[in-house]
Amino acid sequence: MVPRAGYELKSIEAYGLSKKISIDNLKKIIKTIKGISEAKKIVREFKPDVVIGTGGYICGAVITAANNMKVPCMLHESNAFPGKAVKMLAKKTDVIMVGFAEAKDRIKSAKKIVLTGTPTRNIDVSLNDKVKEIEKYDLNPAKPTVLIFGGSQGAKKINDTIVELAEKKLNKKYQILLSCGGKQYELVKEELKKRGLDIEKIDGIKIRAYIYEMAEAINAADILVCRSGATTITEITKLGKPAIFIPLPNVSHDHQMYNAKVLENINAAKIIKNDELNAENLNEMIEKILEKDTLKRMGENARKIAIDDSEERIYKEIQNILK
Repeated sequence: MVPRAGYELKSIEAYGLSKKISIDNLKKIIKTIKGISEAKKIVREFKPDVVIGTGGYICGAVITAANNMKVPCMLHESNAFPGKAVKMLAKKTDVIMVGFAEAKDRIKSAKKIVLTGTPTRNIDVSLNDKVKEIEKYDLNPAKPTVLIFGGSQGAKKINDTIVELAEKKLNKKYQILLSCGGKQYELVKEELKKRGLDIEKIDGIKIRAYIYEMAEAINAADILVCRSGATTITEITKLGKPAIFIPLPNVSHDHQMYNAKVLENINAAKIIKNDELNAENLNEMIEKILEKDTLKRMGENARKIAIDDSEERIYKEIQNILK
């Protein structure tokens, strides 16, 4: 995706650190340390005025290399609960930019922390465009639409729940657009077939392997059901949409749950834990949100914490460092 967008891409070898002692983990640590030398070579050749890291273990080598070479460094943490890399590298950076205010108190050793929000592409879609977007998927623009997705790869638990919901015909008050993930499309198709349902002919439910115009689909929907990654939440706040989050389990520090709680705490979203999700409780929650006042109020609450000028805020911090 990076070269396709017109940018040069360099790579180094780096791995996340595990507490488990093993030969394999030791090899990864050695390779990651070598990655610092690889990063130094790239920094030396490119001669950057500033280096920006966006969290994750890849930052360890690059920020360390740049800091050792006296190049100004910045970090951006998009999650409400900062990752290990950001906490470890805090002292090596001139400024840490955060996507959520809640992250500020969780980074103790930073020289400077600034709330910038997380950059996303801006979407400004008219009512007519929303109608066209709904009709594009052969859905009814007059009926409430629930957009459901589990990330680009899909989420089996979410997909299984929609199969169950389709079998029980629970979506009487709304229609569903599901992006199930390319690798899982055939699995969903087969599961539906076992229940006597044709994936192309389910009343009020349209299933796609992947939705390329996701921002437009989010804007056209009335409610979102999805994981709670930082970028997804940022788009939801900018577009002012109520959401039901099913945080991805077994991720570092349960950061998706912390992200989801940012919106749940201001009554802009509801949370269903992954292992508690089923067709009945999902349907019940959707129907409650669809009550007119609730739908409107939750959307308005989401907009209250939206940061629409995150790119400008980040650019301002870059300018401050360069001065």
